[in-house]
Amino acid sequence: MKKEIFGIKSPEKECTDKNCPFHGQINVKKEFIKGTIIKRDIHGSATIVWERSYFIPKYERYATRKAKLRAHNPHCIDAQIGQKVLAVRSRPLSKMKNHIILQVIEEELKKEAPKKTNKGAQPKAILK
Repeated sequence: MKKEIFGIKSPEKECTDKNCPFHGQINVKKEFIKGTIIKRDIHGSATIVWERSYFIPKYERYATRKAKLRAHNPHCIDAQIGQKVLAVRSRPLSKMKNHIILQVIEEELKKEAPKKTNKGAQPKAILK
């Protein structure tokens, strides 16, 4: 078990995942990607998306472009949809997965607007 990888401490939760960088035997490279999880599946994978600004010379404006990749989501980290994560590159784990989630950076706060009620409101008059 590794206590620390690139200055990131291992999670307290133990796992038996062989593809976990902290509790398994897999090594990671120093290539980081920060993004948001938009999709998960039960097999320990997640889809990460991140945005970047791209300059369009013709219009002299910036456009936003998105990129997606699949990453392994270890059981000890267990990142959820909407969380910002840090993923690192590793050897190929499958046809599409070459990255592993190393840390949850922050959780996106979902604030719901209070529901408006029309208690005591008079019905509108119908015009004929």
